[in-house]
Amino acid sequence: MLRKLLGVMMSAFIFVTVFSSCAKKASSNENEEQNNSTSSEQEGTSLAVTEVKNVEPLEITFLDVGKADSMILRLQNSTVVIDCGEKGDGKDIIEILEQNNITYVDYLIITHYDKDHVGGAAKVINNIEVRNVLAPDYEEDSDEMEKYNNALQESGITPQLITSDFSFTLDNTDFTVYAPEKSYYGDDDDNDFSLVTKVVHGKNVLLFTGDAMEQRLEEIMNIGDCDFLKVPYHGRKLDNLEEFLKNVTPEYAVVCTSKGEFAEETQNLLSADNIEYYSTCYNGQIEVVSDGQNISVTPEKTT
Repeated sequence: MLRKLLGVMMSAFIFVTVFSSCAKKASSNENEEQNNSTSSEQEGTSLAVTEVKNVEPLEITFLDVGKADSMILRLQNSTVVIDCGEKGDGKDIIEILEQNNITYVDYLIITHYDKDHVGGAAKVINNIEVRNVLAPDYEEDSDEMEKYNNALQESGITPQLITSDFSFTLDNTDFTVYAPEKSYYGDDDDNDFSLVTKVVHGKNVLLFTGDAMEQRLEEIMNIGDCDFLKVPYHGRKLDNLEEFLKNVTPEYAVVCTSKGEFAEETQNLLSADNIEYYSTCYNGQIEVVSDGQNISVTPEKTT
């Protein structure tokens, strides 16, 4: 009889212990799920707050300088110049800066050293304060490069040669300059050293691709979607441009080019993808404005 009573008591003890353990585990799981849910909500809230920054308008001028690149990006308190056209185009850049009461350039980005990109740089450096110069890390032998290097030396500027991706922020606007991934692309493929600049302005993403050709486009093929694209290499035919356009899916595009350089194949690709595009050879100087939500384009001439 005593043995039976002890057995019943032992069974009851085991049941209570197991039940208590299960209840604690269930309670613990519920608390963990609540904590995870709260953590996820907090992370989501944090992301929602930091995802889009409040910004003042970004105004971009695409100069009409023939088969050459020159762009001025103006923010509320900051200015970035990407490329300077040919040697006679520097004065046009200075004139636009003066018209907008700009007394210094925060960043001058030279995408690569062809004369139609670096040619006007000496004039700019000699006539206005340039606080930072970003350029690719390779050498070029030309009169334009000699004048550019002399201007840098006389102004006491040491350019930052971009060998890895470089980021900076101006007026709540994020800039990322993507470095070329190779030190050699071929004897005649210096264009593929082009620095590529992505600008995130509010919800808008703007992409500037210099003279990127097939090898360089392959390197940035997965750079992500953009709302606006400066079409690479003056709108010339490129074998993988169709794939690139489908990957970056721009809504607007500008081509800095001359009529002889703007390939019919490229025009057809832009049209087929329903991209609203403009070119300096047909539209003259082009003004692009991002308000952080929308983009508007105002050409000097319509066709």
